[in-house]
Amino acid sequence: MAPLRIDVHAHLWTAGYLDRLEHPGKTGTGTQRGIGADATEADLERRFALMDRAGTDLQVLCVAPQSPHLAGESDAVAPAGAANESYAQLVARFPERFRAFAALPLPHADAALQELTRAFDDLGAVGVGVTTTVLGRALADPLFHPVYEELDRRGAVLYIHPAGEGAASALITGHDMTWMVGAPVEDTVAVMHLILAGIPARYPRMRILASHLGGALPLLPRRLDDHLAFESPGTPERPSVAVRRLWYDTVSHVHPPALAAAAASFGADRLVLGTDFPYEDGEVFLRAVDHTTDSGLTPEEATMILDTNAADLLGLSAP
Repeated sequence: MAPLRIDVHAHLWTAGYLDRLEHPGKTGTGTQRGIGADATEADLERRFALMDRAGTDLQVLCVAPQSPHLAGESDAVAPAGAANESYAQLVARFPERFRAFAALPLPHADAALQELTRAFDDLGAVGVGVTTTVLGRALADPLFHPVYEELDRRGAVLYIHPAGEGAASALITGHDMTWMVGAPVEDTVAVMHLILAGIPARYPRMRILASHLGGALPLLPRRLDDHLAFESPGTPERPSVAVRRLWYDTVSHVHPPALAAAAASFGADRLVLGTDFPYEDGEVFLRAVDHTTDSGLTPEEATMILDTNAADLLGLSAP
């Protein structure tokens, strides 16, 4: 496959979309405005300039954590549909720059399946994006299994991003660590929910993509295996096996030892480039890409992570 540098972890939401989320009462959208994540001409021009400097061909857009996960079904359906239509328009306008993970109106499984079908069949989505929990429900909740069955049938991507709730722990949120500590904790816990429930093995064609190198997971496979017998004896397979069924984006805030640990634990073939734009911006954005080549990996491993793994994961090819 020809090299195709794809950034799988990039945010974009319009002011209109955030307005739709606020109307039914979603909080926290104010901090996401005016940070370069909109689709204004100025924001897009600046985004594309950074992509060019980093040598990045495509970004896969996702609305998480500003996801349409709302208690009221109609409240969730409207912004999910609007987000996916907006993304489809951007992809059509800039096919050499963008692809998109679809938003789903969870926790409403039937409505989510309808939107999933429309997003893939009519709007050209390359996967779906969800948060690590949905209104307090773990992703392993049986409520979501019909969605996984359909993704498995399609061989499609489930992209998981932190919800920004500090793993529902006041010890995190009450001490100003919601994102610096809470986000990787959420990544770790969400993947473990799926592994302990046997989801990766039950739906082997569904391609699960976790954010931030899977949180703490690169450090834990042996510990997880050793604790199964007394803590979770019903787990269908060893976590050290299950973690290699997933893929992980490289967002680590440019910390080479973290990337090296993930490659050693999961294999470089399970890692795909992510930048977390616009939260990693400017020079940090550039380093989010080029630090891959000076993190102690072999040139072959770095090339896989930067230029071939994501295209294979998403079923894309260079024009």
